[in-house]
Amino acid sequence: MDYRHEIKHMISPGDAAAIRANLSAVAKLDSHARERGHYCIRSLYFDDPLDTALHEKLDGVNERRKFRIRYYNDDLSYIMLECKIKRDGVGCKPQERLTLEETQRIIKGDIGWMVSSGKPLLVALYVDMKVRHLQPKTVVQYRRVPFVYGPGNVRVTIDWDIRTGAPRDFLDPKGLTLPIEDDVTLLEVKWDEYLPTIIRQAAALKGRTPTAFSKYAACRVYC
Repeated sequence: MDYRHEIKHMISPGDAAAIRANLSAVAKLDSHARERGHYCIRSLYFDDPLDTALHEKLDGVNERRKFRIRYYNDDLSYIMLECKIKRDGVGCKPQERLTLEETQRIIKGDIGWMVSSGKPLLVALYVDMKVRHLQPKTVVQYRRVPFVYGPGNVRVTIDWDIRTGAPRDFLDPKGLTLPIEDDVTLLEVKWDEYLPTIIRQAAALKGRTPTAFSKYAACRVYC
């Protein structure tokens, strides 16, 4: 697995507009966002009965992971299972495609078939659902502007309109969601070996204090 560096900053809407203008001059808008200028992400996060993933994030545990299923722009024909892994300040995100039927079965707790699916990540989720009693906990939805820059394999995203909902409504793009308590705009920068100065300057990173803000933790406030 290839681990990447990541930093986050909470910014104001005014900052977001300025950073977006700066990045437009030096980086490319991700192809998936070109039609609207942004896209909507809707994720379903899993946790165990002890809320281990939540507490590990809040406590800053060095090595942790959490499973999620997500789709984009209300499109249920492209669904991804992901496991977000953090270790020693860097992270990786192995992924596998899911069908709509597979996703529906997982949400309903029909998981016996997963062990023979031939998909390693799906098998790993099955093991955690059986051994740790992992289950769907909350929906996390937000809007994202993504920029990419080749050198350093850099990805810069601006997220806003963060909302939460019940797991039962995950596959209903029009299902009820509620805004989190604080109106947060989040800047995230991810890169491989190095972060080019031109991106550091365009994203106005100098002098900013990184944050450990978690969309998942923020969205658990209602459940």
